[in-house]
Order: sequence, then C-alpha cells, then structure tokens
Amino acid sequence: MSRYIIDKSKLIENIEIIKKKAGVDIIGVVKGNGYGFGMCNLAEILMQNGINTFAVTEVYDVPLLRETVLDKDILVMRSTCIEDEAEIVANYSCIATIGSLEAAKVMDKVSKKLGKKTKCHLKIDTGMGRYGFLPSQVEDAIKCYNFENLDFCGAYTHFSSAFHNAELTKAQLEMFKDTIEQIKKAGKNVGILHAANSPALLNVDGVTLDAVRIGSAFTGRVITKGKNPLNRLGELQAEVIETKTVPKGYSIGYNGEYKTKRETKIAIVPIGHFDGFGLQKGKETADVHSVLSQFKHYLQKQHLTVNVNGKEYNVIGEIGLSHTAIDITDSDVKIGDIASVEISPLMVNPNVPRIYK
Repeated sequence: MSRYIIDKSKLIENIEIIKKKAGVDIIGVVKGNGYGFGMCNLAEILMQNGINTFAVTEVYDVPLLRETVLDKDILVMRSTCIEDEAEIVANYSCIATIGSLEAAKVMDKVSKKLGKKTKCHLKIDTGMGRYGFLPSQVEDAIKCYNFENLDFCGAYTHFSSAFHNAELTKAQLEMFKDTIEQIKKAGKNVGILHAANSPALLNVDGVTLDAVRIGSAFTGRVITKGKNPLNRLGELQAEVIETKTVPKGYSIGYNGEYKTKRETKIAIVPIGHFDGFGLQKGKETADVHSVLSQFKHYLQKQHLTVNVNGKEYNVIGEIGLSHTAIDITDSDVKIGDIASVEISPLMVNPNVPRIYK
C-alpha cells in the first residue's frame, strides 16, 4: 500500500529556520490539506513548536481544524458574501476576511443573528486581483469598521510575484501601507498587519510587518532565487509487490507503446496516477537553468524513475492508475523491497496516508 513519508525532525528544523528568518509572529497556513502534509497533522506539529495562529482558504476546512487547534485563532482567507459560509466562520469563532462592503454586510448580519461579534481582518487587493478592496476603494473599506457586530483586529494583502519579482512585491507593500495609513487617519484601529507569504519571506527583504503567513515553506518546497535553506520533505513509498522476467519484444503497460529491447526483468510497484505519480509539478526554483530544463521537458518526454534500495530504476510502459512497472534487469531487487518516488505533496492523493517519522 502506498503512503507519503514525512521526516518530522526535518520539518521541525524547517519551522525553526522560518521562525528565525521571520523574527515576527507566524500564521501557519494549512490550506490545501496542509500543502499536502495533512491539515490537522501539520497544525498539531506547528502548535507543538510555538505557532498559535492558523489560516485556511476553504470554509469546509474549519470544523475539522477547530477540533485540532481548539481555542487558537483561525483566519479564513477568503472573503465571502454567502450567508451559509459566513455562518460557519462566525459559529466556529474564526477570523473572517472582509474584502468588500457586501462581505462586511453579510458577516455583520449573520453575526447579529447568532449573537456574536466576529473578529475580522480587512483585505486590500494590491495586485493579486482576487479578494480585497482596491486602494481606490478605501472609503468603502473604512465604512466596514462601523458595523457593530464586526471586530477588526488585523489587515493584510497578498503578494502576486514574490518568487521572482522583488520590485513588484515592494511596490505592492508600499501600496498596502499607504492604504492602511488612510484608514488610520480616519481614526480606525487596523490591528496587526501582514503581507509576506513563503516566497516573500525567502526572497524579499523588509516585508515581514507584524506577522507572516507561511505554508509551503514548511514543506521545503518553495520557489527561491538562490539556494533553498530549507529541508525538502516528503516521498511516496510502497513495497515491490511482484517481479517477473519477460522476453525481448514484450509489451508493457496500456496501449503496448513500450516493447522490451531485450529479455527484461521487471518489478511492479503499486503507485500510479491515483497516488499522484507522473503528475508532478515543476521544480521549486526560479533560476534560468531550471526554467529552460522544464521547457525542455515539454519538448521531450521526461523519463521517470523509481528508487529501490538507493538506486534509480527506469519506469517502462505507461504509468497506470494504481501500478507502475520498472526495469530491474541485473539487479537484486525483490518482492517486499521499499520503492520510493520524489513527488510534491500537493500532487499526492489526499486518501494516501501521511506518515510522520
């Protein structure tokens, strides 16, 4: 059976590196099933290592995350005008994101109905083009602070290109600061300010403000311009479940596209597209060499390998939904040996168990 293995000690090393680099409070972003590491598993480890504020994007993550983090703050990073969603945010005592006057009205209405005062962070759109008030809409943003059932305790923006454009990132930051100053001049208490995400923390100086939102950096799989100081974590594992020898010219896999060029010993590994194998994202780097390398892979099919006993073996034939064949000719690979593939956790099926070691 396949499983995704995460080295817990190296994850903790990453957390400490990030804390030292940030120098301010960290909001642990556990969206996307904890960036593939398991939302609740990752949140629990973050709490054990001094991180006490969390963030998700989807409202449906809230009930399960609340069971894990108990009374810790949860920021829902999606402004919503849907009353059912707003009700979940308020009911579970989360921090709502308010990115429009309509979202403020909905959250205020729902909070009043529930007899609650909902904590909120104002969202300013400085160039991402999703949620948030445009700087030109600052007057509408200021009106949000007047709703009786909303308690604004923070404000933030989101950088669009921190992994490769420091100048644009700094321009977004200045736009955010200017907008916040206008809100302050109107006599409003903006609370904590945050803008930096994982790429910004690792690539751009001077953008940390009062807190940073970190998610992908915990996994070590974040785009950096230079050498990544973090441990790159996670590998998909399964046992070799079958070996056999087939003659020259024998078809392997669907469509018979691959035919053996000689008598070949093969091994079958129960890992396939269902697990996420063969669907990998590109490298998490932004240097010229890696970009050219990824472009080359579009032009010619990349040859995938599976590691068994410390050695790489070529995948032969088409990868199936649940199985992969590898060429183990002239090796001592046997049934029961551990096979592993290096794969982004975001590509691994959420149903595959995450195991921390």
